[in-house]
Formats: sequence, structure tokens, C-alpha cells
Amino acid sequence: MKLFVPPTVAPPARPLGILASLRAVRQNVLTILPELSFDQPIVTGRTGPARWHMVQGPEGLRRIFLDNAENYPKSEVMIRMLRPAVGSSLFTSEGADWRWQRRAIAPVFTARNVDALAPVMTQTAERASRRIGSVEGPVEMVAQMLSATFDVICEVALSGREHFDADAYGAAITQYFLTVGRASLLDFLEVPYWIPRPGELFARGCIRTMHNMVSRAIEARRADSSRSGDRDLLDHMIAASDAETGRRMNARDLLHNMQFFIVAGHETTALALSWSLFLLANAPEVQEAARAQAKGILGERAATAADLDAMPLVEQILEEAMRLYPPVGLLARNVLAADRLYDRDIEPGDTVFLNLYALHRHRQLWEEPQSFDPARFSADRSAGRDRYSYLPFGAGPRICVGANFAMMQARIILATLLARYRFTPSGAAPLPVMHMTIRPEPGVRLRADPL
Repeated sequence: MKLFVPPTVAPPARPLGILASLRAVRQNVLTILPELSFDQPIVTGRTGPARWHMVQGPEGLRRIFLDNAENYPKSEVMIRMLRPAVGSSLFTSEGADWRWQRRAIAPVFTARNVDALAPVMTQTAERASRRIGSVEGPVEMVAQMLSATFDVICEVALSGREHFDADAYGAAITQYFLTVGRASLLDFLEVPYWIPRPGELFARGCIRTMHNMVSRAIEARRADSSRSGDRDLLDHMIAASDAETGRRMNARDLLHNMQFFIVAGHETTALALSWSLFLLANAPEVQEAARAQAKGILGERAATAADLDAMPLVEQILEEAMRLYPPVGLLARNVLAADRLYDRDIEPGDTVFLNLYALHRHRQLWEEPQSFDPARFSADRSAGRDRYSYLPFGAGPRICVGANFAMMQARIILATLLARYRFTPSGAAPLPVMHMTIRPEPGVRLRADPL
């Protein structure tokens, strides 16, 4: 079977200076990744006064994520882009502030709690399937998947959309990514971060929109003394306490952590589903094999958590989609103290980029790395693979706390759709464009023909 080779981004022909780097990063972060990064474990260079190292070797990533993680906090550029929306939440905090939040929130995502939320995911998959069936002509899948995962987040986080306008919230997220979420010339010139960037000024309205919706939901919950029934994520967060200190989340902690969970939790899962459907539409043999599994188990009903183990190909497809298009393709870290990665001296003040996009397409780590081949995640082909060669959810102490939650909802939604529709391409193939996440631009347009 000939493997489908989906679109990627051509590396720059030569090293980029400050202004060229700025233009490239503002248009698409992936366009700055050098060709060498797909063959070498580390690439070092300078952009103006800044010395940087791009790491895409498993051994180096293991040291940064795990063995010497305290030496590599999130970079000030990343924090600057995220802090206006999510404050000092679990994702942006460091040190003791991060540790107590992690201890408080981690129990929320135990396997038992995630399993208890699965029926909501099944109901959402049913609604998503009906919405797709109601569209005449080609369907834009990114919008559909964003709506589906927003449904899940609202139900499991806040027991409904009562305080949310999904269209307004989604537009605010997109506006945020295109303003605060883009690098500024001031970042490249290492201007102090307490000096506002232009994007932060343009983003004030969208930040206010998101925060107002989340705050209203939190205030309503705190005022509802009669609430009964199943607990949602907000209930768990309100009740959560640090096992060591007893500290609980105040109103600001709740706002920022709930805001981050809503934004990250539905955006990244929706992208994994959108890319998966695009890849399957262009690989009909894989799609038919996955459909046979799903249809054989589900028949006419929507998928449940109990069905997932009997449909391994669905999970492999999602894993391969996140290999080719990881939700976040490039992370940045500051360096606190001198270290050594491979044959390079890493100095305090350097910037280290964790190049997950190149890691997942590295020619020394993957066979036919540019091709769509879900079978590479089968049990026999995965055996012996370095844990740090595939990192869609990060690794080490700061691995994504909601990874199991994200994969369960993605598997339930994808299996349900495959059992009911045949997907074929309609229009030009999208290109991967990264600002904060890797989105398919200008979208994923597919025909969805009922079976």
C-alpha cells in the first residue's frame, strides 16, 4: 500500500536574521525550523544578540524535560504570550507555585474521574455526528471539531454552556492567538517583558470576553448551594487542596486554571481530530480498515469508553496525526545554569527550543517520517521505541495533566464519526501553520457521506 504524504513546510534555504526571523515567526513558526534539525539532535545559532539551541534528540529532551528540568523553566517569551489569558496557572507557574497547583489538580484527572466523564463524551459525539449530517455539501471540519470539543469541555468542566457563547468565545481565542500569541520585535531585541507588546494592547477585548464568561460560571457555582448530582471539573477544583499545605484555590486561581483548561483542552483535541480526518480522507484504505473496526463494534450507536480497547486502529490514527502535526510544535526554555547537551556547552541566558515538530519527523528516528502510517503505533512496531522520541503531551514532571482525558474524548468522537460517515477530500489540502498551536490553514474541507 502506498502511503499518503501530507503537506509540510519547507525549511528556510539559509539562516535568517532578526527581521527575517520575526516575519517568519509571525506568519508561521514552523518556517524557521532549519533543515539540519530533521537530521541532527541539536542545532545551535544566533539571532541578533540571542544565542539559541534547537533540541530534537530524545537524549537531550529527556535531560530538559526530566533529568535537569529545574534548570530549564519556560521561557519569558512563552510566559509573556500566555500570562494575559491564563495568569499564574498550572501551565505558566514555576517552582513552588507550580508544585502546589499540580498536587491540587492532578487528582481531578485520575482514571476513575475521567471514566466517570465518558458518558458526556459519548453524548457530545452523538451531537457532533448529527451536526455534520445536517450540513449540505462539504463540511469544514476544524469548526465542527472545535464545537464538539467545546461541548465536552463545557459539560465536564461546568455542567453546561449556560454562561458561554461558543461563537464569541471561539472568536476570542482565535483573536488572542493572532495578537498576543505572535512574537514581537521587542522579544527578539530582548526588551524587558514588563514593557507591553503591541499585541497585548489589541488583545484586551478578547481577554475580557473569555474571562467574563468563565468568571460568571464560577460565581454562579459558588452561589448555588442547592447543586446536586455528578461533580464536574469546577466542583473538583473548588474542593481541591494541596495535600502538603492544605492550600486551596482562590477566585483568581480558579479563573486562570479553568480558563487554561477550557482553551487548551478543546483547541488541542479539536486539532488532533481535524488532522486525523484530513489524513484519513486522503488514505482511503486506512479509513476503511478503521471503519470496519468501529462499525463492527458500534453498529448504529455512538462509542463509549468500554468500546475503545476493541478499536486499536482509532487510537493509532490519532497518535500518528499528532506525530505529524503535534498540537504544539515548538516550546522554548530559559537556561538558568551551565549544562552540556550532546557536544554543546549550554550557558545561562541561552534559549533552548524543544523542537517537537522535527523530533516527530526526524530521519534518524522514524522510517518514512513524512508519510501517514498509523501502523507504526501498533504494539509490535512501538516496542523498544524511545519514550522521548514521541512527545505530543510533553514529558517529565510537567507532562500534560489532562492527556488521558484528551485521548478518551478524541477516540470516542473519531470512532463514532468513522462508523457513520465516509470522508473524502473537497478542495485544496491545508498547510500546517503554527502560532501557538499547529492549525490546518485555511481549514479542512471534506465531504461526509452517510453510510
